[in-house]
Amino acid sequence: MRERRPRGRRRERSIRGVSLRGWGGVASMAVACALTVVFALVLPLTQRGVGGGGHGDASTGLGAGGVAAGVQAAADDCDPDVPGKEPERSVSRSGSDSGGAVRDIEDRGYVSVGVDQNSYRWGYRDPNSTGSSSELEGFDIDLAHEIAKEILGSPDKIRFKAIPTNQRIPAIQRGDVDMVVRTMTISCDRLKDVDFSTAYFQTGQQVLAPKASEIDGFDDTLGGKRVCSAAGSTAETALKQGLVEKKIPDDTDISTTVPNQLDCLVRLQLGEVDAVVTDGALAASQAAQDPTVQLKGEPFTEEYYGVAMKKGSDDLVRRVNEVLEDYRKPGGGWQKSYDRWLKTALGASEGPPAPKYK
Repeated sequence: MRERRPRGRRRERSIRGVSLRGWGGVASMAVACALTVVFALVLPLTQRGVGGGGHGDASTGLGAGGVAAGVQAAADDCDPDVPGKEPERSVSRSGSDSGGAVRDIEDRGYVSVGVDQNSYRWGYRDPNSTGSSSELEGFDIDLAHEIAKEILGSPDKIRFKAIPTNQRIPAIQRGDVDMVVRTMTISCDRLKDVDFSTAYFQTGQQVLAPKASEIDGFDDTLGGKRVCSAAGSTAETALKQGLVEKKIPDDTDISTTVPNQLDCLVRLQLGEVDAVVTDGALAASQAAQDPTVQLKGEPFTEEYYGVAMKKGSDDLVRRVNEVLEDYRKPGGGWQKSYDRWLKTALGASEGPPAPKYK
């Protein structure tokens, strides 16, 4: 494992386990545009149909041990640059006992999961699939099915709800969903409102712009440029901090925000903005959709995706952490899902980030 470095040095780092340069386009721009017609809606009970990525036979070992004491790091005891206080630290995995949150799911008979349906290779509907309708598929979708399988005995005991980026936390707080599996970065600010599992993917913020653009990355070349981000995203926060910390010029226009991150790509294609800032892993998938755009510069943050759940639902967090323990094992569901959905765009991976517990 690499030693963590001060935030200011991370610009020179590459994302763990993947290469973030030189992705080419493999599909037409029309794919991206077709996927943007997305609103919050309840999706039907899905069939398995997502391949071998998330449906392995790994046991969660629920018969061993008791429920460990402890709660996830509070927001005021959280600092990404201090060992032991990183936001991606979570409660220890579950024992055999089920608390109220897990029992509610068991009594209901399905797990409700907030997802994206327009993030290529993460959570999306393939417009090229045959049949009257296409099923949700992708890396996040595989993980959601695995959670349902380990909690309820079947990957099909799940209901998806498509939610915009800026509605992920409200949907959890209102109880619209049990959890969100939607490329959601674990952060100290978000820990004020929701709890997270241990990390299941590492990424970082990066700039996406037309290949012909003179933009080089998150630097002075953004001066005078219009930059798009998703409302409520870590990209929006990074842009605001970039202005305050003078990492980008004062005349960088960051006023364009959209409900769903993919909407930024459409704005870029229409010439309404000059660049997009988003997670490098998502940007790579967008570059694969549209051969006219590419990633510019290196990732300038280090971030981790986690499964978000309601504040205080420690029993459910522990259970999800146990699922992730087996999912990460070499040759397990994580690697199979990565190889199917992400390897083409991101290259070979060293594997998932190791879990960090309180």
